[in-house]
Amino acid sequence: MALVPLMLLLALAGSLVYCVLVLYAAHHYRSERRAPPGQPVPISVLKPLAGVDEGLEENLRSFFEQDYPEYELLFAVRSTEDPAIGVVERLRREYAGIPSRLIVTGEPPYPNAKVFSLRHMIEAARHELLVMSDSDVRVTPEMLRVVAAEFQDPRLGLTTCPYRAVPGPSLWSRLEAIGMNTEFLAGILTARLMEGMRFAVGPTTAARRPALDAIGGIERVKDYLAEDFMLGKLVHEAGWRVGLSSYVIEHRIGSQNLAQNLRHRLRWARSTRRSRPGGYIGQLFTYPLPLGLLLFAIRPEWWPMLVAAAGFRALAAWATAGFILRDRLTGRYWWLVPVQDLLAFVLWIAGFFGNTILWRGRRYRLHADGRFTLVQ
Repeated sequence: MALVPLMLLLALAGSLVYCVLVLYAAHHYRSERRAPPGQPVPISVLKPLAGVDEGLEENLRSFFEQDYPEYELLFAVRSTEDPAIGVVERLRREYAGIPSRLIVTGEPPYPNAKVFSLRHMIEAARHELLVMSDSDVRVTPEMLRVVAAEFQDPRLGLTTCPYRAVPGPSLWSRLEAIGMNTEFLAGILTARLMEGMRFAVGPTTAARRPALDAIGGIERVKDYLAEDFMLGKLVHEAGWRVGLSSYVIEHRIGSQNLAQNLRHRLRWARSTRRSRPGGYIGQLFTYPLPLGLLLFAIRPEWWPMLVAAAGFRALAAWATAGFILRDRLTGRYWWLVPVQDLLAFVLWIAGFFGNTILWRGRRYRLHADGRFTLVQ
């Protein structure tokens, strides 16, 4: 047996095992006992903003309409010229009964502008429980109640919300959303099953102020592109429990053309490689279909392995997109899953090369420890 087919066969076998782990991890997550409602505690919701994203007004409106007795909303922009200010002020007038504030931070003195905005909002926040949520997030009215119930556990320092990606009308955003809903959560659930939550991910996290104080404050992650991942890692290392919330948010990713989407996804790949180098290499096993197709191209007589790869991939995709996320998109466009898998595989390979990224019109250099600096 030639070496290359053997290596592909072993990699594909590992990929099928990974699919089985995804199925079990999804069942384990769904079968856990959920925290019952308790005494509501005051919450400060922090929303860093930069420009007007697609659907911004409805995204922010969903936070003004929370079914929760005591919470405040804080918004932060860099400049008084930011067009997001008009959206925020309009909603503040409409929901005058909800305590809210707008903060203009000025330009950040370090690479991660989001962290700079969060620092200003944390300093202004009145409450101990902080929900940090990006501008492209949309939620239902019970979101804060679910999160607050989970924080009845006094050991819980930080929790991260899984998300269901909702694309814009472009094909490329649709492919990316399918990837997020069938691949990304699978990796989180599997890591959680194998070693517990030692990281945070995604556009919405909640944290106790003492947990942030224990790591030296939010500015501890100011030099990292993947600040959410590092935040969870540091909170875990400080002795607090990090959790994966039972509440699924909607991540409205909007529309991008092909070039914009590829740049965005390549930035994500390079950032992941720097944040979790070992885990990034291990992502090879998350691509059963590309591996099965490569093996079939070399050894067509081994076609049953390609059939097995397709079947196991379909089950793993259903476990996350269907069973956990209740994602209608993947069910409707299931035939795009192989296309997304092949594109993701190519981008994964591309992620091994290069150490610069484009982010909000500026070029940054990624360093081996996950930090990034502006290229002058």
